[in-house]
Amino acid sequence: MKFLDQAKIFIQSGNGGAGCVSFRREKYIEFGGPNGGDGGKGGSIYFEAVANLNTLIDFRYTQHFKAKKGQNGMGSEKNGSKAPDIVIKVPVGTEILAEDGETVLADMITPGQIYLAAKGGDGGRGNVNFKSSTNQAPRYAEPGWPGEEKWVWLKLKIIADVGLIGMPNAGKSTFLTAVTKARPKIADYPFTTLHPNLGVAWVDNYEMVLADIPGLIEGAHEGIGLGDRFLKHIERCEVFLHLIDVTSDDIVKSYKAIRRELELYNPELMNKPEVVALNKCDALDEKEINKRISKLEKACGKKVYPISAVARRGVFECLLEVNKYIKRDRKQKVEEEVKMEEPVKKTWSPI
Repeated sequence: MKFLDQAKIFIQSGNGGAGCVSFRREKYIEFGGPNGGDGGKGGSIYFEAVANLNTLIDFRYTQHFKAKKGQNGMGSEKNGSKAPDIVIKVPVGTEILAEDGETVLADMITPGQIYLAAKGGDGGRGNVNFKSSTNQAPRYAEPGWPGEEKWVWLKLKIIADVGLIGMPNAGKSTFLTAVTKARPKIADYPFTTLHPNLGVAWVDNYEMVLADIPGLIEGAHEGIGLGDRFLKHIERCEVFLHLIDVTSDDIVKSYKAIRRELELYNPELMNKPEVVALNKCDALDEKEINKRISKLEKACGKKVYPISAVARRGVFECLLEVNKYIKRDRKQKVEEEVKMEEPVKKTWSPI
């Protein structure tokens, strides 16, 4: 399945049905009069957030959604039926924006969340509603009210606990493969990852969702490389796992370049917790690794974790540190913890 994180679609709710002009004329019944029914309401258009979708690819092929018109009223005071509503299913994390691409109409962040995007037009009243002592035979009925039509933007922002950030070829996809069952493309050239990938790992019986974001380079906020198109996917992450290639010529420069791009894109991202890890530590000896760790810790002001995603060394300790920053108010344990007298041994396993 191809990944698509934004789409522009046209929505149009249905017009209301027209009211009916009708009179009761039956043989041997002396009292007649108006009996035109009301028109039915036009169909509305709703958006619903569902958990089993992770891309907007369906909207590449279907871009127009039009609800039907309500049924017209009929004689004998029969009201027209309401037209069926249209429910458009979108992935959790989808923002619905106005045609200008900036005004947020709704943020679909909860599974099952419903948003009324275009209300169907009300049906017109039949002539029975206009009967009075001074107008006993009204020959007028209301037309149905028009529905709404508009263009809207759908922009998907992945909801993940952890955002994997770093330069191209820092080993983010390899790390995701090591700790989850996700299988992103891995190769020895830059920009192997062309769209975000999601994976789920378990730490202390808790679920942890990781998002592998395509690599950033200096100037990404100006459109260089893959640009800042995918940076929106880390806005919802609770913590960043910043991976740096230990074999890089200047690890401090690599670290500061990514932090600078985050700040230029959205200064609020600088306030999110960050765990820094030096990846590919199996490629150097311990003395050189320690030297580079000291240098990076001095530059970033926080502990640096040496790991090797390929050899799966140090990834557990790194995940435990990341796990401290994830809020559990929206998480649930898969199984109840077994109460034991001695502490439960901490474990992790990919899923």
